[in-house]
Amino acid sequence: MPRLRQLPLRTALLLLLCWLLFLLADRLDPLPDVQASGAQVVLARDGQPLWRFADDEGVWRYPVTLDEVSPLYLQALLDYEDRWFYLHPGINPPALLRAAWLNLRHGRIVSGGSTLSMQVARIIEPHSRTWQGKLHQIWRTLQLEWHHSKDEILEIYLNRAPFGGTLEGVSAASWAYLSKPASELTHAEAALLAVLPQAPSRLRPDRHAQRAQAARDKLLQRLRQHATWPAQQIDEALAEEIWLAPRQEPALAPLLARRLRQPHSGRIRTTIDFALQQRLEQLLASWKHRLPPRVSAAIVVAETASMEVRAYLGSADLHDEQRSGHVDMVQAVRSPGSTLKPFLYALALEDGLIHSESLLQDVPRHHASYQPGNFARGFGGPVSASEALLNSLNLPAVQLLEHYGSQRFDARLQQAGIRLQYPGDGIPNLALILGGTGAKLEDLVSAYAALGRNGSTAPLRYQPDTPLQPRPLTTPGAAWVVQRILSGHLQPNSAEQQRRQGFAWKTGTSHGHRDALALGVGNGHVIGVWVGRPDGTPVPGQYGQVSATPLLLQVYDILAQQPGRLTGNPSQPPAVGVAAICWPGGQPLAADDGNCRRQRIAWTLDGITPPTLNLAGLSQPVWQRIWTDDKGRQVAADCQQARPTDIALWPATLEPWLPAGERRSRRLPAVNTDCPPVTQPVAGELRILGVTPGARLHLPPLRSHEELVVEFSVEGASGGLWWFLNGRPLQQTDGSTAFQHAFTRPGKQQLSVIDSNGQTALLEFSTVLPVTD
Repeated sequence: MPRLRQLPLRTALLLLLCWLLFLLADRLDPLPDVQASGAQVVLARDGQPLWRFADDEGVWRYPVTLDEVSPLYLQALLDYEDRWFYLHPGINPPALLRAAWLNLRHGRIVSGGSTLSMQVARIIEPHSRTWQGKLHQIWRTLQLEWHHSKDEILEIYLNRAPFGGTLEGVSAASWAYLSKPASELTHAEAALLAVLPQAPSRLRPDRHAQRAQAARDKLLQRLRQHATWPAQQIDEALAEEIWLAPRQEPALAPLLARRLRQPHSGRIRTTIDFALQQRLEQLLASWKHRLPPRVSAAIVVAETASMEVRAYLGSADLHDEQRSGHVDMVQAVRSPGSTLKPFLYALALEDGLIHSESLLQDVPRHHASYQPGNFARGFGGPVSASEALLNSLNLPAVQLLEHYGSQRFDARLQQAGIRLQYPGDGIPNLALILGGTGAKLEDLVSAYAALGRNGSTAPLRYQPDTPLQPRPLTTPGAAWVVQRILSGHLQPNSAEQQRRQGFAWKTGTSHGHRDALALGVGNGHVIGVWVGRPDGTPVPGQYGQVSATPLLLQVYDILAQQPGRLTGNPSQPPAVGVAAICWPGGQPLAADDGNCRRQRIAWTLDGITPPTLNLAGLSQPVWQRIWTDDKGRQVAADCQQARPTDIALWPATLEPWLPAGERRSRRLPAVNTDCPPVTQPVAGELRILGVTPGARLHLPPLRSHEELVVEFSVEGASGGLWWFLNGRPLQQTDGSTAFQHAFTRPGKQQLSVIDSNGQTALLEFSTVLPVTD
């Protein structure tokens, strides 16, 4: 009896000793890291792989969880590899004994008797096929079962099992061989993938289809015997021949994948729309051959509501070294050209400086630091804010920025997340509105989204777990009006555009034709396109309207072709109203009022109709008070029967562009010489000499070496003179100096000049080719 009572205690002590020895061995010889490292896959929003990064050995994996794998595959796998997986402690003694007997009987290894847990142990730490290796495998299996649950072990197998070549894991195999996720496998496909890891090289279906099918069918028959699947489904699976999709490794959005790559993440989820990304990469591949040598392109497409990026193309071709395809131009800091102008107009609207039809001046200007010109030919004189924005006129934008303030404008953009960069330690100045700063394409896309989301912008979101961080840029009303203008609806009564209705876009071209941009927003999406050389070399003849806009519109058309993708634009905000205003004053007047020289219908905010802005630094009051006698002639204020009269006059700098009847000399009444006014308005007296207005000058014959040289001078000038030809700076002289210019190309010519007092003069003529027989 005493011996029987002592037996349990001895057994307990023995078990405790074994337990302690196990813990000590586990501490001294720990289990290797079971997680695969190095290989990563970048996923589209629907889970399709976009790009992959292999590990150091070139192996590609696509990590999945149990929930992301078809139950059919799990059933086939467990029936084939380890029916008692969830019941044994990692090793199956009967299976090991049976394998040992078969190996002894045949004199060679014909069966390993390995459980699924033992296979995982061999995967994480390969061993020799000897009895010592088998013992080591058993030890690792026990450790594996101690540290991990059955589901965790099964998940390791799903992600680490070999499937031939550089493929590891069922998901990588499913995408590579079947072009589908592992969650959508059919019975036949599940059985096929279940047998491959046993002999991945010998059974590779892309190389040995007959062997793979024979192994699959053998498993299907076994599943029939075990009644794992219904007989009818097994018969249908047996009738299927192995069909493999064309082998394609993920190769979309490479620069975004590189940007988002993380050191310890097997799967990187993005917001990219797989089908759209694929379609746009095909589009850009076809466009690449239209581009000049070494020129690349970038495209970004995002949804305005969520700010999630649906397509990201950082270059024309990752593998094109001549085009620097490895450089991500979505993140590159480049000149924005004129693409910042819409935000200046929106902020000026918000500030009450203008309404949509405010009179601005497209006339020559001179500043101490630079001479702004127009990209298009010549100057237009009087122009509305909406026309100036839609036609991207430079001088009206400079006029507006002078009133709003360069540093204030920069600060508003910075607060909204639009980070502008200036050369060296430069500070914001008037040149920034013409592209004299640096910006990223992604920041410009973010800014343009504000025009389609009630004035609020936010950083672009590349991953679904990135929070939306909205920031106000302008008011909903100002954003709506600017979006309306850029979509072609200049005035409330303008005709609706039929094609691409509701889509607004703006182009930009940097100095020297280095960068061509086009950005568009509308119907729930915002699109940005950049074209140029990544090294910043000028590309003659490249500008936004020609190089980037056609690509932008093709991207929009692709979006429009997909039903349900376009969602419409915000409705008109309550703050937006309509008013009939008159030029030159810019405010409402009765249509029959003599001071209403031109009536226009304007979009307004909060009912405000601000007066016409002057040019900064020049006294140009539109409204001038004069005194007249009973016959309507101008007199001095202290003359008998003098009565005050207010008259609206066009700014003096617009004189050269006005019809004769609108100039001050015609608008002001005659002077009563018996009691003349003390001061009289002086009309612009500056005049260009050298060519008769409207003249046609004949160029020399093409084969001759002669040039058409014309000498120009002025009369009525004061101080220095700054000359412009077709809207671009040409020459600087003083009031008494003539200069010569050689004309080489036919066409309409517009020569304009401005003096130190702000007086302007305009001369228009044409140069024509000689008539030949």
